[in-house]
Amino acid sequence: MTWSTLVLSHPPLRVELFGTVAVRLFFYVLPSVLFFLFDILTPSAAVVIKAHGELGLPAGSKRSKIRAKDFKVAGWALANLALSIAAQAAIELVRTKVLGMRSALKVSMRLPMPWEIVKDLFRGLFGREILAYAVHRYVLHSKKYSVAKYHESWYHSLRAPFPLTGHYDHPIAYLLANFIPTYAPAMLFRLHMLTYLIYLSTISIEETFAFSGYSVMPTSFFLGGIARRTDVHLLSGAEGNFGPWGILDWMGGTTVGDGEDGAASIIDDAQSQLSASLSQDGDLDEKIRRAVEESTRRFRDGSRRRLRRKRRDE
Repeated sequence: MTWSTLVLSHPPLRVELFGTVAVRLFFYVLPSVLFFLFDILTPSAAVVIKAHGELGLPAGSKRSKIRAKDFKVAGWALANLALSIAAQAAIELVRTKVLGMRSALKVSMRLPMPWEIVKDLFRGLFGREILAYAVHRYVLHSKKYSVAKYHESWYHSLRAPFPLTGHYDHPIAYLLANFIPTYAPAMLFRLHMLTYLIYLSTISIEETFAFSGYSVMPTSFFLGGIARRTDVHLLSGAEGNFGPWGILDWMGGTTVGDGEDGAASIIDDAQSQLSASLSQDGDLDEKIRRAVEESTRRFRDGSRRRLRRKRRDE
């Protein structure tokens, strides 16, 4: 079936939603579910390529059994993804059926030129970076808004990122921090449907690997850096790294993870305390939690010391 035949034989909304579902399914859901199953079914093999060792496993240790909570995290992540697609459909229905406006995305037989695709991809991804950074820093980590408490008690209750956690959060926080920054730029610039599919595929691949917890990436120089920034944001207690790609973090001075008290320090501390806990009797989950909290506190204190030194130098 050619693109022209597809557009002529189906309503624009159906083309948009089927395309969105297909991209999310093949570039996020299937690989993330496979990674998740790999982690829980073969933890001894998965821990070898985990950036944070046993801390990066869903259960927190290769000796621990998978818990109902870990499946709950995976279930909520998939539910949130379905929610985002439903929200996208609702927006299009309101625009086209209620308000009588044209569709948010351009579904036409005319194919965009290569330079148009590159231009729109750049605008869309940079727009996403701006919105994601602003919402994450000034809404989800602000004491002014109650949604920040939801984000703290949901996403920041995780020990470390693992497959499928890229879409795990309270539904309200998820829509604000994930769906809106992703879909709003596509609406604003009214991306062509083909451009949007490339745009969404890029984001889906990024989310799959950035939240996998693996040290082995298809492109370590790019995806590896995004993944390490994502890890440090969670492990540091949200001291920084609010944007997906780190562009605005670099511009705004909120990048964390470098220096002597950086990511390596927190992981080493967490792993050493985790090993000590495993050698003793008692509640394993509680010991893991205390070990991670102690390591996170040390990392946060180190980050604050670096920020104070930086301000004094300026």
